Amino acid sequence: MEQTAILGPFFGMMLLTLTVWLYMFARRVPFILRTDFGPGGPTPAKFAALSPPEVSNPSDNLKNLFELPVIFYALVLYLFASQRVDGTYVAAAWVFFGFRVLHSAMHCTLNVVNVRFALYLVASLALWFMAIRAFLAHLAA
Repeated sequence: MEQTAILGPFFGMMLLTLTVWLYMFARRVPFILRTDFGPGGPTPAKFAALSPPEVSNPSDNLKNLFELPVIFYALVLYLFASQRVDGTYVAAAWVFFGFRVLHSAMHCTLNVVNVRFALYLVASLALWFMAIRAFLAHLAA
């Protein structure tokens, strides 16, 4: 297996993060410009309290993209550097990426919590499968 095959979902996650970051600004900037927060501007607590879901959800999703995906990035770099990339890891990485895309789309738009959780769960299981498999392979080496 070509070791670089795992870099597709790796860079896909970076592109997803950039997309959510841009979307967050597209939702926040108009809200900030049309809202009178009073003298001195909003405190973080006031901003959070006044932000409607269409403003706060993309921000919450961006924060979420710096939680479990950090493990994904580290794991992909480990697999690549140690020349352990195989078809199973690549497939699991694409599952992780694909379901994170769906999760972000749901979180930033409709935000149906049960659907969002199911998408998150599938992505997380793919990641933990990769991590446990890599750990066991490392122990066996």
